[in-house]
Amino acid sequence: MEYIQERIATLHDFGTRPSSVTGPADDVAVVVPMTDREHASLAAERVLSELERFDPAAVYVPVRAAPDRIEPFREWLESFELSLRVLWCNAPAVGDLLVEAGLANGFGKGRDVWLALGPAATACDRVVVHDADARSYEADHVARLVAPLEQGFTFAKGYYARVENDRLYGRLCRLFYEPLVRALTDAHDEPIVDYLESFRYALAGEFAATADLVRRLRPPRAWGLEIATLGDAYAHAGFEGTAQVDLGRHEHDHRSVAGDTGLEGMSREVAAALFRVLEEGGLEPDYETLPGRYRETGRRLIERYRADAAFNGLEYDPAAERDQLARYAEAIEPPGPDRRLPPWTDAPFAPEVVVAAARPAPDE
Repeated sequence: MEYIQERIATLHDFGTRPSSVTGPADDVAVVVPMTDREHASLAAERVLSELERFDPAAVYVPVRAAPDRIEPFREWLESFELSLRVLWCNAPAVGDLLVEAGLANGFGKGRDVWLALGPAATACDRVVVHDADARSYEADHVARLVAPLEQGFTFAKGYYARVENDRLYGRLCRLFYEPLVRALTDAHDEPIVDYLESFRYALAGEFAATADLVRRLRPPRAWGLEIATLGDAYAHAGFEGTAQVDLGRHEHDHRSVAGDTGLEGMSREVAAALFRVLEEGGLEPDYETLPGRYRETGRRLIERYRADAAFNGLEYDPAAERDQLARYAEAIEPPGPDRRLPPWTDAPFAPEVVVAAARPAPDE
């Protein structure tokens, strides 16, 4: 246990439960994106059951599922005692809406969350976003994310330890994001880099924000949502308006490393989101030398993780971790065209139009 403060406010779990964590939930909307793999999964069951305990004012579940799967998915979701709205993200009417607005090029988690952010920020003044794959999820996590907003912060990010099965996880954050940002910090004295380095788990999917800030977010269509959110939080909340909150220890589902659907593919999306944020902030990375500096920083971190794992009696494979460094280094390149979705303050349609278009119906 420690109480170190970073450049941003860091709110620790000291084993107590402050009164601010038990504040009212009657003006909190929760967004929980799901795909086919979450349907009736044990982790998602736990998340929804715990949300019943918290009883937020509204729960928005943007779902990406095949037409023959959406109806049983909807029935399962609506079996929980929640004020819940299912948004079918790949409904035909949603596709038409996005085509007409010129926003149909690409889809994924970021697009799904974006569809729910507008309605959520309209319904409530405080919005929480988190995934549905945490097997260790507790209703207290939502309360803790909301608590900083009651203290005057406008953005709060969750952080936690990823240790399970006697191993260190959180590989994409440990082995890609952290050494990459440290390599950038060594070469650039810029506030945006300091901000991005201040988060203890920058790739955590859990955050809370005021509705005003949520309406200003510009997510990428697929992966990279977490980093794009930090970029917008820096622009609109800054150091003083940002907090990070200790959520203890999380057990998540795990992805394989190799391939477009694994961590290797995700690293490209995360890198694109990161470099887009940096370039927008006026920083110009040296893409020729950065891969080598990233690998060297990563190798130093691997030695520290090896020592930490040994100290705690955990299994650790330095060779496998170095192999991941080599894979992720291939993702370090200019970000390409900016394909972020527009903020809801400038959206080409109203949130209620999305809700109507995304409503699952048996005849669809």
